[in-house]
Amino acid sequence: MTSPADRGMQAERTALAWRRTALSVAVGSLIGLRVLPPQLGPLGYAVAALGLVWSVDLALTARRRYRDGSRHVRAGDVVPARGVPARTLARTAATTGVVGLAALAFVVVIALR
Repeated sequence: MTSPADRGMQAERTALAWRRTALSVAVGSLIGLRVLPPQLGPLGYAVAALGLVWSVDLALTARRRYRDGSRHVRAGDVVPARGVPARTLARTAATTGVVGLAALAFVVVIALR
């Protein structure tokens, strides 16, 4: 026999997944801080710093969304269905594009050596 799902656990699991994502981005950025500058110079520092700022943005956004969702669950409200806010989506797309271009530049620089 299965027990009914605990209210609010879905929001907590989602928040934990976003925290893991933010931590992964931060670790990748710190690794990039070590690897990219010798190859790309100041651009390497900029990309690593951008990744760190992005990881903080992800963590804060996840925290805010979890707080808002859990408040609705505790109050017994119907949690409003909403997608990802346009600003968050735009920041994520822009950061991904910049990191992708930096990765391409890194590969080109390594290939030309």
